[in-house]
Formats: sequence, structure tokens, C-alpha cells
Amino acid sequence: MHSILLTNPTVLLAVIVGSTIIFILFSQQRHLLSPSPKPDSMAARSFVLWLHGLGDSGPANEPIKTLFRSPEFRNTKWSFPSAPENPVTCNYGMKMPSWFDIHEIPVTADSPKAESDVLKAVQNVHAMIDKEVAAGTNPNNVFVCGFSQGGALTLASVLLYPKKLGGGAVFSGWVPFNSSMIEKFPEDAKKTPILWSHGMADRTVLFEAGQAGPPFLEQAGVTCEFKAYPGLGHSISNEELQFLESWIKTRLQSSS
Repeated sequence: MHSILLTNPTVLLAVIVGSTIIFILFSQQRHLLSPSPKPDSMAARSFVLWLHGLGDSGPANEPIKTLFRSPEFRNTKWSFPSAPENPVTCNYGMKMPSWFDIHEIPVTADSPKAESDVLKAVQNVHAMIDKEVAAGTNPNNVFVCGFSQGGALTLASVLLYPKKLGGGAVFSGWVPFNSSMIEKFPEDAKKTPILWSHGMADRTVLFEAGQAGPPFLEQAGVTCEFKAYPGLGHSISNEELQFLESWIKTRLQSSS
């Protein structure tokens, strides 16, 4: 089973990118009838950091930003970093773009955690956020989003950041550390809202791994909105991205 899942990353990527392209074509037509956007000065400065999944790359996910065409996103800076090449245990030690090590696929609620590896990756994500905040972006307008492994890293990064952020969006991800880590969450970080979306037909990161998220976050005192998508496998759907756009819009702080 492992060899089939892990020797075909291109197939998974094609599914994700394909659904994105379809939605882009639809989105462009939909917005032709939208009202004229407000001037840039009316939109708050914001930052969206997108973390890709195992074996993927940042540039391959960049089309996602073209979906967010509401005037609230006219002053949004997007960042799609690529993970470094690292050996991955579940891929028999083969090197591939990976934020941290993964011990097994499919990922279940009880899969082993590579906590030390995750914490190193979190430091890199925090450096990206710090740079943008230092440039003048309100932390409340910083949103970290991620798919699969990137979703797990998203969760870890926002829960360990020293300030409250605008939000963290986890797509088909999992909790990458044990409950003992909760005591290390800064109090302000616990105020960051979490959106968790997961396909019920996911066979790579099982739905049970996603379901384990809300109880973990409740134990930590973190607000989480969990959305289950029947029939969705290990990919991002048009519906999920549409909801993400509205979810971020409602949390953007107005410019002063």
C-alpha cells in the first residue's frame, strides 16, 4: 500500500491542481458581474501564508490566490514557500519536499509524531510571519493556511506563535504533536481561531485524524470550526476554497 501511495505524488498533485484550475475558470466568470472593487486605501493590509503538502511545491499552489478576488484582498500579500528536500521515513528514506518527517501513510489519529522535526519547521514559519509583521502587517491580519502536511504545520505554527493571529486554516491535516505540548501554547496563541476542513473519503490522511483535531483544540482552549466534506478524498475542493475566502474576509481588521 505504501509504495502505491508514495510513488505517485504526481497523480495527487494533478487532482489538486486540476480542481483549482476548474474553479479559477468558474470564478473569473462569476466576478464579471461583481460590483467594482473599493479603492486600495479602503482594504486592510493582510498576509496569507500557504503551506503545501508532502512532495509538492509552493509555485504549484500559487493559482489559489487568483480565487480571492473580493476587494478585501486587494492589499493582501501572498506567500507560497517550498519545503526543503528531506528524507521521509514513510517513503523509505527517499528525499522529497517535506516540512518534517512522516512515519507512516495513511496518517491516522494514532500515528507516531515527529515532534522535534515539527518544531524545527515551526521556527522557519515563525520567521516568515515575523518578517511580515515587522514590515507593518497587523498580526490580526496574518492567516496561515496549509494542506495535508502543510495543514499539520499550519496548526503547530499558529498554536506556538507568541501573538494572536487572524486565523489558521487546516485542510486535510492532522495534529502533529502529543497533548503534552498544550502547556507550551502561549496564551495569546490560544485566541487564534482555527478552520479545519477534511474530506470524509480521505485515504491518505484518514478522516479520523481530522476528527481528532477539535477535541485536542478544545482541551487547549482554542476555538475551532470543523467542516466535513462527504465524498471528498485527499484534495482541496472548490467549496472549501470558497468558504475559506468568506472565513478570512469576516476576520480581516479594517485599515485605520
